[in-house]
Amino acid sequence: MTDTALAIVVLAAGKGTRMRSDLPKVMHPLAGRPMITHLLGTAAELSPEKIVVVVGPDMEIVANTVAPHPTCVQAERNGTGGAVKAAREVLDGFTGTVLVLYGDTPLVTADTMRRAAACADGAAVSVLGFRPSHFHQYGRLITDGDGTLTAIVEARDATPDQLDVNLCNSGVMAFDGRHLFGLLDRIGTDNSKGEYYLTDMVALARADGHSAAVVEGEEDELLGINSRTDLAIAESVVQDALRTCAMEGGATLVDPGTVWFHHDTQLGRDVVVQPNVVFGPGVRVADGVDIRAFSHLEGADVESGAVIGPYARLRPGAKIGAGARVGNFVEIKNADLGAGAKANHLSYVGDAHVGAGANIGAGTITCNYDGFEKYETNIGEGAFIGSNSALVAPVTVGDGAIVAAGSTISGDVEADALSIERAEQVTKPGWAARFRKLKGKGR
Repeated sequence: MTDTALAIVVLAAGKGTRMRSDLPKVMHPLAGRPMITHLLGTAAELSPEKIVVVVGPDMEIVANTVAPHPTCVQAERNGTGGAVKAAREVLDGFTGTVLVLYGDTPLVTADTMRRAAACADGAAVSVLGFRPSHFHQYGRLITDGDGTLTAIVEARDATPDQLDVNLCNSGVMAFDGRHLFGLLDRIGTDNSKGEYYLTDMVALARADGHSAAVVEGEEDELLGINSRTDLAIAESVVQDALRTCAMEGGATLVDPGTVWFHHDTQLGRDVVVQPNVVFGPGVRVADGVDIRAFSHLEGADVESGAVIGPYARLRPGAKIGAGARVGNFVEIKNADLGAGAKANHLSYVGDAHVGAGANIGAGTITCNYDGFEKYETNIGEGAFIGSNSALVAPVTVGDGAIVAAGSTISGDVEADALSIERAEQVTKPGWAARFRKLKGKGR
């Protein structure tokens, strides 16, 4: 790409009727973030001078999401040409390259964007084409012997020979800004939909003696999302890319297709992720962590050498220290587990601080909520909490202290003490045999 200034216009005014949703189409998520945000993140890699998003009426949610980028409203949904016209005020006086992207085509790579924009440095119009496996419904890109674009022909208007062409129009286009609005103002609506088609710019530019060019991209990156089915396909593409990135970064995914990432998941080197693990937003995993099957992590920070799962749930605010263990059916929420601490079985630890080397027995619950407020539990280093204990916050268990199994602890326990809270055990010899005899039941 040359040093020509670049502006990017993202068309996002479509209602997305086929999505059957109250949410604007471009707000549907891919790897946990709206597809429009996904696209804008890629576009920003080109360091454009301007990015403007064209939205429809009553799409404040989109405008708020794309901020601080400016938005322009396409008051009447009258075609792609009309959408770019809506950006006239923001682009007034801009003479560099204008790249037009689509909010519902979010997988275009930065490299492909650069190539499309660079091609427009020497042509009035550059069109991004691709060769899909099924191309019947797409407009065809007709080129001459030297590869110059001569026309874009809609499938319904194409001749049999043109229908045999498998180079198709993705919709993504780049323009020499010096000619953009002069050509746009000459687009007509003499077509079956009565709309302003951006594709008409090719014929207008050539009629003025300007050249038109084609750049090719891959089918996967030019998938347009118009339905829930398309969204699922795009999600699969994104997840495959995230899985590949994780493995190239030094993580082992035992069964990659069953691991689901959020776009911001961070995995260190030598992390092992077993099957059916889900990462929600805000997860950072340091080197050498073992994440076992069927675990769910969200808003969690896991230090090196820790073991998570199987069937563990880390909720927002979970901080797992180096070498700590969170076992099966253990839930951690807004709590710190110190280095080497263990909560191996069937426990809930919420709004708590657990010291290094502490052991949380099976069935332990930190009772952090009284129906109105949340309170903290503090468990000291090397403390041992016996199985089936309830710690009623606010409460502190000192360093090295032991809480006997089955206790409900509502007062502080000093360091190195044993705390027992349970009813006295009473044994009545022979009572069971007499009871069975009374009921007429023998053993």
